[in-house]
Amino acid sequence: MKVNGVSRQFNGDPKMPLLWYLRDELGLTGSKFGCGTGLCGSCTVHVDGAAVRGCITSVQMAANKEVTTIEGLDANGNHPVQRAWREVNVPQCGYCQSGQIMNAAALLNQNPDPSDQDIINGMSGNICRCGTYQRIFAAVRKAAEEV
Repeated sequence: MKVNGVSRQFNGDPKMPLLWYLRDELGLTGSKFGCGTGLCGSCTVHVDGAAVRGCITSVQMAANKEVTTIEGLDANGNHPVQRAWREVNVPQCGYCQSGQIMNAAALLNQNPDPSDQDIINGMSGNICRCGTYQRIFAAVRKAAEEV
């Protein structure tokens, strides 16, 4: 697989969650472990451009594919979604934010002009325990203006 544009080889258990490979083997700790069941979205990464939950996606499922983590979204942190996140001042505790950003980036990649309902539906699988949903929504709306 390619991770953030770099070819990688994995010789371990093919059933290992992609999240563990990224965090423990490659040291890419931006994606977080939350629930372990794919329900909270903290572990969201892109596989071939689609948002997936790294905790329930096996390394085998990512074989021969492009994997992008928050570290690879933009080398300087200037993806339109990342800029919007800063401008709107979205994070409170910040734990879920990499997953939120990765989910929003995939949403806007698929639908660069989302309706309000598209944003609500597209972001509904990511949980923010701090409740910054209004700021998340505002940042996705702002980023959509730049995409």
